[in-house]
Amino acid sequence: MTSPHTIAVLGSGRTGDAIATRLAGKDWDVVGWTCSGHTSGAVETAGHPHEAVAKASLVVLALFDGQACRQVLEDVRGSLREDTIVLNTCTIAPTEASELARQIGESYVHAPVLGSVPAASAGTLQILTAAHQDAFDRVRPVLETLGTVRRVDDAYTAASLALIAHHGLAGAVLALRDSLRQSDALGLPRAQALDVLELGQLGGLVSDQRRFLVGESGAVAAEFTIGALANDMALLAAAPNTPLRSAVMPAADTPAGPESDIAVAATISAVHDSVLEPLRAYIRGHSTGDPIHFRGAFLPTAHIEGVRDGAFVSWPLDEYCALFPGRPAPDEPTRSRRIDTIDVHGTVATATMSLSHGADTFTDIFLLVRVDDGWRIANKAYHRHS
Repeated sequence: MTSPHTIAVLGSGRTGDAIATRLAGKDWDVVGWTCSGHTSGAVETAGHPHEAVAKASLVVLALFDGQACRQVLEDVRGSLREDTIVLNTCTIAPTEASELARQIGESYVHAPVLGSVPAASAGTLQILTAAHQDAFDRVRPVLETLGTVRRVDDAYTAASLALIAHHGLAGAVLALRDSLRQSDALGLPRAQALDVLELGQLGGLVSDQRRFLVGESGAVAAEFTIGALANDMALLAAAPNTPLRSAVMPAADTPAGPESDIAVAATISAVHDSVLEPLRAYIRGHSTGDPIHFRGAFLPTAHIEGVRDGAFVSWPLDEYCALFPGRPAPDEPTRSRRIDTIDVHGTVATATMSLSHGADTFTDIFLLVRVDDGWRIANKAYHRHS
């Protein structure tokens, strides 16, 4: 592939924009498209992905997740040229990567990237690449413009390794959060604690985020997004036989421990474990089907509200508990639940949770209150996505 060939970058966010800008700056002919419509303006943009891919010999996917990849590829399939290579830089589930490779065939290159927006802009990404040799030879100059290429055997392996790398990042974020929590409890100046942490294994992360961690005006949080990192942990949790899966979705007779919140613990602001406890109890109620866990999670006066079968419902706690049979659902091994956000405001807090139950996905929104030196759920509203 040489520079006169058009590259279409289909992206939804800063990483896609940084990739497109980097390629354009190295004299590639780039056209971009984003589902949000917001770009930096550094490259030509198309109003619809069909327009972006129509003349492209290479289509680069820089989307948020596997569902977005499937939807966009399905949408543009009729506009792809026969010789077009699809280069997927997204972090998606290993099974999703394998399925895309099977569907698209030898013109598919799975190449999840490790690194943030600055790395994409500087061309210093680490790129895990699985491709047939002919396709790899064609895209190699583009990949090397973006960073260092590491070839792996197949799409499943590339996707799996990307999740493992992001799991390590989540662990580092969690370790830094807990270290700063301990430092604050001991009354140490934040800057002094960061000086020492920067000397150790967390040094790179501390250095990158120091301005944000000390609250400097104009400082920004990590370049990786909280939503993306939590999404990656959810993908790893959903993979069969992983320890994280059993932690997030415990067996019916196994109480959930701190590990059950690894995705949220690694990606949200530090909160005391007591705030998480009613949410953990709520997860245990769903995973076991035993309403006793709901009674421990909710205030007796709580209501659970949403739209069911087209009508608004507002269940008192007793009526809600009566919906559960006392045993796990038959498809419990395939279900997943993730705490997405927690915000504490003195004696009240709000939280959101995503639940995947078969064909249905639920977004739960909680109002929590602090009572008797603990926390309970005062109300829950939900939305069902079918």
